[in-house]
Amino acid sequence: MKTPHLVVVGSSNTDMVIKSARLPRPGETVTGGHFYMAAGGKGANQAVAAARLGAHVTFVARVGTDMFGSQAIDNYDNEGIDTELIIRDPDHPTGVALILVDEQGENLIAVASGANHAMCKADVDRAVPRIREADALLLQLEIPVEVVTYAAHLAAQAGIPVILDPAPAPEQPLPPELLRDVTYLTPNESEAERLSGIPVRDEASARQAAEKLLAAGPKNVIITLGAQGALVATGQQMEHVPGFRVEAQDCTAAGDAFNAGLAVAIAQGKPLLEAVRYGHLVAGLSVTRLGAQPSLPTAAEVNQFAQSMAVSL
Repeated sequence: MKTPHLVVVGSSNTDMVIKSARLPRPGETVTGGHFYMAAGGKGANQAVAAARLGAHVTFVARVGTDMFGSQAIDNYDNEGIDTELIIRDPDHPTGVALILVDEQGENLIAVASGANHAMCKADVDRAVPRIREADALLLQLEIPVEVVTYAAHLAAQAGIPVILDPAPAPEQPLPPELLRDVTYLTPNESEAERLSGIPVRDEASARQAAEKLLAAGPKNVIITLGAQGALVATGQQMEHVPGFRVEAQDCTAAGDAFNAGLAVAIAQGKPLLEAVRYGHLVAGLSVTRLGAQPSLPTAAEVNQFAQSMAVSL
């Protein structure tokens, strides 16, 4: 099986995490938590996850000239990620995320974007040769949407599949030209609701949202439904792919793990439903561990997990 070549254009953050018995209400202080720091950012999470799954990954991003930026690049180098196109920004700090996690694995996240929001089209222009050689391009929404739109268009023009994880849920409607260039749109329930205007509460409402999203332009829509799996809509078919029930510890990077698994499997030529199932395996294993990037599994770990779930790959 060939080694997939993926390009990720997106965010790099340092996550500061407190895990406590429960999440605080507004104005409340909850004591007794445990603190740790981990590398994060949706773009970086997807890049690291894909690299651990065996892909050759080029990461296009910005970090500050601060300590967090240096640590981030060292971490990506250690993961075997191509960091040549990561810019050290002297005017903006590395992005930071403050994350609260409760005992059930639910979380609250606040992000100071820093250098992520300084990304520009010129950053993507430098990556054009890598994008044109890639098996897929992964995008998210923690960088300016005009940069996301530009990168998607360059990839679509070159016939490269575009995977857009529309997270965090956008405040404004996504540009129609962006959606038309997307090959796989992968919202969760809340993101699908924000994009479609249809509350996603069950499979029936997910189908309605998927139909509306398909009409907006993407070739395929995959609405992730947590432990319930995902609804896959292609225009020709709409099918529910079950997930895997696990004891969740931290759901922070579950969506990123799913998207990376999906991208790797698609780049390897697997049929879409098999690729979605592989994404479920990667995400399911990741939520059993704490942290964003520390939770992301290797290909060997996913294979072992698949065997334990009696799933053939």
